[in-house]
Amino acid sequence: MATLYLASGSPRRRELLTQIGVAFSTLAAPIDESVLPGEPAERYVQRLAQAKATAGLATLPQPTDAVVLGADTAVVVDGRILGKPTDQADALAMLNLLSNREHQVLTAVALANGHRSEVRLVSSDVRFRAISPTEAHTYWASGEPQDKAGGYAIQGLAAVFVSGMRGSYSAVVGLPLCETAALLAEFGIPCWQALSESRHE
Repeated sequence: MATLYLASGSPRRRELLTQIGVAFSTLAAPIDESVLPGEPAERYVQRLAQAKATAGLATLPQPTDAVVLGADTAVVVDGRILGKPTDQADALAMLNLLSNREHQVLTAVALANGHRSEVRLVSSDVRFRAISPTEAHTYWASGEPQDKAGGYAIQGLAAVFVSGMRGSYSAVVGLPLCETAALLAEFGIPCWQALSESRHE
């Protein structure tokens, strides 16, 4: 079985991969995450996911049996990509924009080895109830929004803002597990690895 590497420092993606019983190591694969002029959000997240996987693969010795997973998530409102807030004012503006309406969350997952690279894109719709200015300030003060795309974490304190969603909850957190599991299988990496091992003992 190939060795899987996660090209991400996100604790949420580590937790999600662990949840489905996949063994992996992490590696750093810093890339330029700037949006290209006129680049649609769908293309942006797919490009970044693939770039992370490819950059991660490039850090490993060659030849290798490794497979590298890269992922990227973007919160999108009216075609505008909301990245991580730069400061309090930026975070509050994002929460105000998301308040009492629906927005889109795009997550792309990519796998790359020495022979090929594949990417899958998942789109989910999340609806927020109205968020008061006091709530927005309190939420910012919690520290949670500071390193999150769109300025919120659905799996954290911001869960109270979510009045509904359509799509993949795990993708909104940061990794679409159904699609990731299928992609891993294409590269010969099974889920539930501990269960498989115990069955063959």
